[in-house]
Amino acid sequence: MIAGPAGDLEALIESPRAGEEDAAGAVRAFAVVCHPHPLHGGTLDNKVVYTVARAFQRLAAPAIRFNYRGVGGSAGAYDGGAGETLDTLAVIEYGRRRWPGAALWLGGFSFGGAVAVRAAGKAKPERLVLAAPAVTRIDVTREPAPACPWLIVQGDADDMVPSAEVLAWAGALRPRPTVTMLPGAGHFFHGRINELREAVLAFMAPLEVS
Repeated sequence: MIAGPAGDLEALIESPRAGEEDAAGAVRAFAVVCHPHPLHGGTLDNKVVYTVARAFQRLAAPAIRFNYRGVGGSAGAYDGGAGETLDTLAVIEYGRRRWPGAALWLGGFSFGGAVAVRAAGKAKPERLVLAAPAVTRIDVTREPAPACPWLIVQGDADDMVPSAEVLAWAGALRPRPTVTMLPGAGHFFHGRINELREAVLAFMAPLEVS
């Protein structure tokens, strides 16, 4: 459990496995990955969230997946994105206390992608990874552009977050993101999870700890 602004937040922290950790044993970066909409079944166990977190782990970063307020064992109640952003910042702060000096890699899927964008302005991650970010459902228009290199992985058959609208939003920002478009992929990346993972790994590869 991690202390959050509305009470304790349930979290799962996974360290790199043997053979994947930094050879020196140091934590160069840690990751926080945000889950989809709490009112539509989103939890830290979502397969897209797991896949993004696992990609970060393969690059030697401990990964934190957590439940927003009111989800699973987390205290509190749904707060329309504002409270969930504060939850994310609390988890990031926990990671910074646990691994002093380590860089932050921030990720999110769907609703969690929009929350990650909201959190990025204050948290200042080294890298930001968004999978089908729900920027058409959660207002991010008042948020500053991510100041770090960032990635969007999007399916062009997404029937929940239209790819054209995501690209229009991202294209107006500077720096622009790296965009990996998966032809025929829907919102939940059914049957395309491996491609999602490979897109994240390719984007993060320059930061791999050896």
